[in-house]
Amino acid sequence: MGWGIGTRRPARRVADVEGGADAPRSEGSGGPGRDDPAVASRKPARPGLSLKGRALKLLSQREQSRLELTRKLAPHAESAEQVEAVLDELERSGFLSSRRFAESLAHRRAPRFGLRRIEHEFDAHRLDAAVAAPVLQGLRDTERERALQAWRKRFGEPAADAAGRSKQHRFLAQRGFTGDAIHWVLRQGGDRSADPSDDTPFEASDGPL
Repeated sequence: MGWGIGTRRPARRVADVEGGADAPRSEGSGGPGRDDPAVASRKPARPGLSLKGRALKLLSQREQSRLELTRKLAPHAESAEQVEAVLDELERSGFLSSRRFAESLAHRRAPRFGLRRIEHEFDAHRLDAAVAAPVLQGLRDTERERALQAWRKRFGEPAADAAGRSKQHRFLAQRGFTGDAIHWVLRQGGDRSADPSDDTPFEASDGPL
């Protein structure tokens, strides 16, 4: 039955008006969003890390040199003096150590790179000679052996001609191995009985054989 002009509409139920679907919802005593799980679980924002906190976070990832920490902390510091003060404190407490950094860097690089490459990185980090010297000596003692392993992994057998020898020489030189180690490897690398601990130097230039 349609609702005509002269037809009376039935009265709305009291429940529909007072508490039904058309009644406005109460927001409750807690205000809007009280029952929203996302709002309820939201935590206050954490304050930013202090300069020392940033340094410790970086050091927890790997050993760092003083120079690289200085560069990484500078954008977050009020002054260079503030950075220096933090680094001095970390050195006194043993969290920052140039010796540990040098040993760590050498350990990461030694399987793939030679003495010259690692020495260059030490210089780039401005490590004191007293810190770098014993680490570099350890690398020098194993230079031939490490060059031999790098050569075997990349080539595995002696070159058949001069062009091949030049290619192998360039590969080892680009990895930063010394001329002595390169010449020893290219002359002895194919000999499985070759002894890398034989430190007899070769009288040869750094050019290809």
